[in-house]
Parts: sequence; C-alpha cells; structure tokens
Amino acid sequence: MIKRIPKFFRSFYFITTALFVVWMLFFDANDFITQYQMSKQLSDLEDVREDYVQKMDEVVKDRKALMGNPDLLEKYAREKYLMKRPNEDVFIIVPKEEE
Repeated sequence: MIKRIPKFFRSFYFITTALFVVWMLFFDANDFITQYQMSKQLSDLEDVREDYVQKMDEVVKDRKALMGNPDLLEKYAREKYLMKRPNEDVFIIVPKEEE
C-alpha cells in the first residue's frame, strides 16, 4: 500500500515540511486561531482608543474655552462643583420622582 503513494509524498523533506506546517498552524503558541483572536482583539482595542482620543480632544477644547473665559469658568464651577461666593447661599432643588 505504501508503494501506491507517489515517491514525492514519501520523501523525508515533504513529511518534515508537512509536519512543520501542521505544527505551526494548530499546535504552536502562535497558531492560526490565536493570531486571529489577537487580531480581532487589537481591532477592538483600536476602536476603543479612537473613542478615547475623541473624548480627549473634546476635553482639551472645553478646557481651552473655560480657561479663556472667566464667566464661563465661574458658571462651570457653580454648576458642576456647587461652588459659591462667600456671601451667597446655594439651594439645590432635587426633582421629585413620580411613582
């Protein structure tokens, strides 16, 4: 039965190369499946990175606007951090939740 297989496929070099390719595709630490999963994860992380870069650009833009306009900075501090002037009282109105 072995005689029916062409001599090329029985050669030492072909068998060694075939085993090496099978090993690299399925059994190695960097096999095809792992490479695909890592590529997909990298793509997902790059998408997340783009979102964070856009948010950072917005924050830098808002910061420049706040630092350039004292009235806007005061409004932001009052609304976000509930800051007040020494002679003022701050009242926080919480809307009542409907049941």
